[in-house]
Amino acid sequence: MKDLLLALDQGTQSARAMIFDRHGGLLAREQVEIEPYRSPEPGQAEQDCYYFWRKLSEACRQLWQEHGDLRERLAAAALTTQRASVVCLDENREPVRPAVIWLDQRRTGNYPRLPWWLAVPIRLLGLGETMHQFQARAECNWLAVTEPDTWARTEHFVLLSGWLTRQLTGELRDAISAQVGYLPFDFRRQDWAGPGDIKWRALRVRRDQLPPLTPPGEPLGRITAEAAQTTGIPEGLPLIAAGADKACEVLGSGALTPDIGHLSYGTTATINTGNDRYVEPMGFVPPYPAALPGHYNSEIIVQRGYWMVNWFKREFARAEVEEAERRGLPPEALFEDLLRASPPGAMGLTLQPFWNPGVRMPGPEAKGAIIGFGDVHTRAHLYRAIIEGIAHALRAGRTRLEKRNGVALERLRVSGGGSRSDEAMHITADLFNLPVERPHTWETSGLGAAINAAVGAGLHADHERAVAAMTHAGDRFDPDPDNARLYDQLHREVYSRLYRRLAPLYRAIRRITGYPPKL
Repeated sequence: MKDLLLALDQGTQSARAMIFDRHGGLLAREQVEIEPYRSPEPGQAEQDCYYFWRKLSEACRQLWQEHGDLRERLAAAALTTQRASVVCLDENREPVRPAVIWLDQRRTGNYPRLPWWLAVPIRLLGLGETMHQFQARAECNWLAVTEPDTWARTEHFVLLSGWLTRQLTGELRDAISAQVGYLPFDFRRQDWAGPGDIKWRALRVRRDQLPPLTPPGEPLGRITAEAAQTTGIPEGLPLIAAGADKACEVLGSGALTPDIGHLSYGTTATINTGNDRYVEPMGFVPPYPAALPGHYNSEIIVQRGYWMVNWFKREFARAEVEEAERRGLPPEALFEDLLRASPPGAMGLTLQPFWNPGVRMPGPEAKGAIIGFGDVHTRAHLYRAIIEGIAHALRAGRTRLEKRNGVALERLRVSGGGSRSDEAMHITADLFNLPVERPHTWETSGLGAAINAAVGAGLHADHERAVAAMTHAGDRFDPDPDNARLYDQLHREVYSRLYRRLAPLYRAIRRITGYPPKL
């Protein structure tokens, strides 16, 4: 009986191979930790393309070692990956350089200059800095300038998802819902930009360098004999288009309508609302393609998000790390005690989590800030301020999304590694003053991929029925009224005013120190 689904998830921190049944049950899972990137120079983030392939293959082989009996029951597979990591391939579809990971900070001031009849309206709309940042950050622009020989050899310019699809099927194709990055993509039409689109003038990539795109739930190809030998995946198994990790998380959480907010507590933290309409989360910022065909995800990003937990662990939590090693636990399991040791509001310690500047929100000059220190504060207060600060930033995103959608959020669904913390879930419920649900599995990106595989394999007639059958609510966390009132005051009277008050100082720091660079 072919009734099971293989989900492959190549994330920023690990490669995972999972088997789901047609009801969304996670039957088997193997995870291989990876080195997210290498930095040949400060600010650079690269990784060997074949490193990702080896680690994903290793996760698959480990899966069969423990659950080889399930392999013959697979009906289809689907792939989801980290977003906005690009690969340059030559005419033989082989990498000409390491993959550029989404955390790379390289920029160029030498990008295509727009003709005056396009540049002037952009300036009049107040989007000059946004366009400059878009062009400066685009990998195709700085690669063409700093590595001209490499760029000249680049016949194909694809995302990591496209490269891994090529390794699995021999086909150089990609999913529509994976197209998030500095690319000439038309988000409204969910296809490569038309010939007259300004993106072709802003970027140095050509249309013939970009791969064909496939809607979610449609086949990308079949597992080749070579890939089957490397991974152990059955030869000929269909690989079904899914989407990027965040898109699959939203789908796997069942957050498909604008009254349900989806929070992703991952390396990058996000708040999303699903929609069948094109709704920009803020002016001139597009919604991303959903892992549900023809739908959109309006998204607000906190770039560093739960990366800050790793930052705290590295800089302030040696005692917990050593104790966790002694007890055979992940250090984050001991951080629950730190959250319980600090009251709601962290004794007035408030954190603004903009450790990375943005393009539009919060702005290219932004920096992180922590205010309210006193001699009463401990590491526990700092850690709670980090978790609360991320939630404050996402609540600010909620306000934007509700205004743009014209629909109030009624509940939240939270996934990602950070959602495994009960204390973080309680904080989220209190700070948003909304009921918060944790899906039945925290592997929602894998589940979203499996939903698409189920539709592609015919195990469910369409996405709506697949979502109804395969997504289920898990634990629910309701807000505490007293905590909710305290957080509401802090959000309205403190957090929501922070950026506006500090932005002039951030701009002065940028002018004096030159960081972040202005292009």
